[in-house]
Amino acid sequence: MSAPESHAASEMERLVEAVLFAAEAPLTVAEIQRHSGLDGDIRGCLSALAAHYAGRGIELVERGGRWHFQTAADLSHILRREREEPRKLSRAAVETLAIIAYHEPVSRAEIEAIRGVQVGKGTLDVLMEAGWVRPAGRREVPGRPLTYATTPDFLSHFGLASRRDLPGIDDLRAAGLLDPVDLAMESLDLQGSLENDPQDEEDED
Repeated sequence: MSAPESHAASEMERLVEAVLFAAEAPLTVAEIQRHSGLDGDIRGCLSALAAHYAGRGIELVERGGRWHFQTAADLSHILRREREEPRKLSRAAVETLAIIAYHEPVSRAEIEAIRGVQVGKGTLDVLMEAGWVRPAGRREVPGRPLTYATTPDFLSHFGLASRRDLPGIDDLRAAGLLDPVDLAMESLDLQGSLENDPQDEEDED
């Protein structure tokens, strides 16, 4: 690459870098192109920037097709600040979120069939307010029920590049995330069924 070409590439990377730093939320390639006004190889710039920041205190990552800077994974625990959550997720909300993530798009009736109990009125609302779940259209069956799916914010929050990175049962068990008493997470049953809680008739929000 000649000096002028190298300089032009450097300027493109600087502009893409500036756009990402100024963004309030992760951006798609199309959004970066629109904000920067560039017509060149945006993906090439992103790859070069990701390589440049690899191993540094911050890193450039892609989550669900959107790019953003974040604290390096091995340093995040040092910089994490306690913050007051306006509303903690209930067990019902956690299970509902997991079912949507593993089976999306999925309707309320399908969620209830998997869990074995009714979904509380506010459970899906809480997940949508958190920005982790979104309406995903209606299923073409009688009644045309609304279906739900996860969002790019869900992937970003949990550090997933895509849903293919969701852990399996063996991964959850190895990480010590399965409750040995009630198997709250294992009851999600990635094959499609749940261990029912006999004491629950309906979720309590």
